[in-house]
Amino acid sequence: MSKQTHSFQAEVSQLLHLVTHSLYSNSEIFLRELISNASDACDKLRFEALNNTALYEDAPELQVRLSFDEVAKTLTITDNGIGMTAQEAIDHLGTIAKSGTKDFMSKLSGDQKSDAQLIGQFGVGFYSGFIVADKITVETRRAGAAATEGVRWISGGTGDFEVETITRAERGTSVILHLRDDALDYANSWKLKEIVGKYSDHISLPILMEKQEWKDGELIDPKDENGGRQPGAMVKTGEWETINKASALWTRPKKDISDEQYADFYKQISRDFEAPLTWTHNRVEGSTEYTQLLYIPGKAPQDLWNRDKKAGIKLYVKRVFIMDEAEALMPSYLRFVKGVVDSADLPLNVSRELLQESRDVKAIREGCTKRVLSMLEDLAKHDKAPEATEGVTDVLSEEDQAKLGQYAKFYAEFGAVLKEGLGEDMSNRERLLKLLRFASSSSDTVSVSFADYKARMKEGQDAIYYITADTLAGAKNSPQLEVFKKKGIEVLLMTDRVDEWALNFVQEFDGTPLQSVAKGAFDLGKLQDEGEKKAAEDAAETFKPVLAKLKEALKDKAEDVRVTSRLVDSPACLVVTDDGMSMQLARMLKQAGQQAPEVKPVLEVNPEHPLVKKLDGSVHFHDLAHILFDQALLAEGGLPSDPAAYVKRVNALLA
Repeated sequence: MSKQTHSFQAEVSQLLHLVTHSLYSNSEIFLRELISNASDACDKLRFEALNNTALYEDAPELQVRLSFDEVAKTLTITDNGIGMTAQEAIDHLGTIAKSGTKDFMSKLSGDQKSDAQLIGQFGVGFYSGFIVADKITVETRRAGAAATEGVRWISGGTGDFEVETITRAERGTSVILHLRDDALDYANSWKLKEIVGKYSDHISLPILMEKQEWKDGELIDPKDENGGRQPGAMVKTGEWETINKASALWTRPKKDISDEQYADFYKQISRDFEAPLTWTHNRVEGSTEYTQLLYIPGKAPQDLWNRDKKAGIKLYVKRVFIMDEAEALMPSYLRFVKGVVDSADLPLNVSRELLQESRDVKAIREGCTKRVLSMLEDLAKHDKAPEATEGVTDVLSEEDQAKLGQYAKFYAEFGAVLKEGLGEDMSNRERLLKLLRFASSSSDTVSVSFADYKARMKEGQDAIYYITADTLAGAKNSPQLEVFKKKGIEVLLMTDRVDEWALNFVQEFDGTPLQSVAKGAFDLGKLQDEGEKKAAEDAAETFKPVLAKLKEALKDKAEDVRVTSRLVDSPACLVVTDDGMSMQLARMLKQAGQQAPEVKPVLEVNPEHPLVKKLDGSVHFHDLAHILFDQALLAEGGLPSDPAAYVKRVNALLA
């Protein structure tokens, strides 16, 4: 066939403009696309050769080769796959979404479809070459065709392309990119190796590139102070080396992968120097089929709390890298999870950079979430310090022994971010509640679960009691805990900043309500005997005149003033109503620059305390009232609205 000129399909002309200006945010992924197409061509040959081994001709080893010429400013991607006829080149390189693979897949049925599951379905990747090239030459010959039936296709990426017949001894395809002056970095071995390692390392066939070595310049004058040699240069040796691993770790059977290999792969994809805490590797089958290899890191990254930073797992389609941070495949509260999802049929937009919301995306997200929670539940099941298992480790498997104490390590790093799921993931809220751990008035270590607490509840106790505070010391020494300590009632101490927000979404655990000891009127129900209740009622009646004066003195600060029996050693404390915003949450919102309502707390006083008794008839009543309130505010973690006035009042009384 003599040289012929053809016009691109109208959609292709539009696509070429889009490709070269805005389709891809990162120019280097053109190489990913072209290597992917080359791999597809080899997969297609392998499949067709099942019924016709002659298609292999004299080259049964399938491979992709990269070569470049700095002088000619070209980069060539060559495969020895199925190749194209002249008509196929016209159809597939001139019409959008007809790379040949899509048509090929439509012809398969039954078991053949399963056998050919690795064959790609992308149709526009070829045109990404125009991101870096002002002209592309394709030379190809279909497997089984005569050498004289080769084809050359040439286009400058504008409105048309040329096709002619050539003689080509090798089957397969060579894509020759004539690089623009601003893309000459891609005619460099180090740059190409870096891109292949990032995007195509796990293509299942070898990607080869000619070796280079340094050659000193020729000796011209031994006496010359610069060594007497002409400048040296990198020269090609004629030998070819494989520059990818040529094996997708996650596609191999688990029994063939060592723990060391799993850990090395984690370090590669996460840029983490430390080994992961644990991992899970599964192939999920059903209406949506995919493989997942997910890791829990050993340490939290410094930007864990930067919610503006993109996070997510790596997405592959048929072992071809698509994106680094597929946020749609993992909920935000599991943003610490690293790993890979490889799907054969995930819907993508033409650039492969944005996932479309679909049933498949939702199914993978739910599957990954449940798998991570199962992994954490397994760790939590073995959440014991090694010394606590003395004498029983001999009956545990090596795998289970390795998990001892691991959940405590995980929780120290990621427990706070896990709590975000209480507000973000209603469907898994019960599972998340079982994974939470807290310190308590009975344990300084963050190791108490809601289930542990329930198992230790006193007879007659009908609520899980907790307190939130900025620090562990602030929670432990809060006046609100005094009567609970006296009666030996355990209280959970919650000190993460996220606790206040997260608990807004939780009312109970396993049928038992959660009750903040700093909210609502004090009521221990059956845990308070009738004598105590009668004494509290009598004190409230006796103290009515003083309460009335306190309410008047503190009307601008306190919503109410009342007698309480929750205090033992302290004169007063602050609480809020059952449905009111806590003072701690209001402070946090203000510190974050957000609007928060003014919280007027309730002042509760201990009628048995000497300072409170001194109020009645005191000439310093007004000052004492404000000191009581401000001291209660300090004990709660807040600051007086007028610190100078507080100091002045205290000094006056001391004097």
